[in-house]
Amino acid sequence: MRGILLLSILAVLALTWWYYKLLSRAPQPSPQAVEVLVPTGSSLTQLNRQLWQLGLVRDTAVLRQIAEQLLIKTDSLRGGRFFIEPGSAPRDILRHILYGKQVPVRLVLHDQRELTDLAARAARYLEPDSTAFMQYFLDSNTWQKLELRPESLLSLFIPNTYEIYWNTSPADFVRRMRVEHERFWNSRRRQQAAQLGLRPDEVYTLASIIERETRQDSEKQRMAGVYYNRLQRNMLLQADPTAVFASRDFHTRRVTQRHLRVDSPYNTYRYKGLPPGPITMPSIASIDAVLNLERHDLLFFCARGDGSGLHNFAATLSEHKENAARYRKNKKQKAIK
Repeated sequence: MRGILLLSILAVLALTWWYYKLLSRAPQPSPQAVEVLVPTGSSLTQLNRQLWQLGLVRDTAVLRQIAEQLLIKTDSLRGGRFFIEPGSAPRDILRHILYGKQVPVRLVLHDQRELTDLAARAARYLEPDSTAFMQYFLDSNTWQKLELRPESLLSLFIPNTYEIYWNTSPADFVRRMRVEHERFWNSRRRQQAAQLGLRPDEVYTLASIIERETRQDSEKQRMAGVYYNRLQRNMLLQADPTAVFASRDFHTRRVTQRHLRVDSPYNTYRYKGLPPGPITMPSIASIDAVLNLERHDLLFFCARGDGSGLHNFAATLSEHKENAARYRKNKKQKAIK
């Protein structure tokens, strides 16, 4: 009897030792921490298989065994982005994913032309797909709460680099962007906009035109002054980028009469005032250029055509025509070279 009892004890000890090794053994060290993206609502089985495929655990059932040992009942995990350090034990991996801090992604927003582009950019870095983002953007409850129209909703988003959790929902994403929007539109900027007689979304829309007109920050304030003067005089803005936007011919290298004839409220060759909304996400430099626009009597500008990317400005139509002639001459000379 004693022999049988001894064998039983040894068997239990051996089984306990094996079970402990199974639950605590670490995966092979990796040269760097491994990124793990856990979809929201994943089961322990799905997480286990994911970690196994990444080479972080060696058994496809180990996490459930650990969960049972730790009396963890949940089988619908929070989503998130985690980095697992080399040599982590399965027990530590599970605890980290259940209770540890996520590592945020760095989401860069800049130069997105439309909401669809913004949705695609967000979906590239965050868990929800672009359809989920677009559905939320276009939901009437969304833009009504923000006191914006669908056409001007892009003005909510301020270009910058943001640290955001990977499992952020479209609703939480918009809430975060609203906070950033309010932080950007501080009392000073709002006062500057009010002095121009413009709302923040109108400043953003005008800045979007500036953004597409020139890449040279040095002339943005002067250019903003030109458009502001035309608005004040109830003149057509006649901004080429708006005609391109209206025609949807985004890859054109030359604006033609075909573009200028497009019947769209975005085409400022045909409709007075600002377009219904922005034609791109402008840079902060362009937004601040509008808020700090030059006060002058200029009404026209024309590209120099000399490769500098700069423009010549004019107060009268005759001066503008002279600048246009210089542009054609410079382009012709460049073509000959």
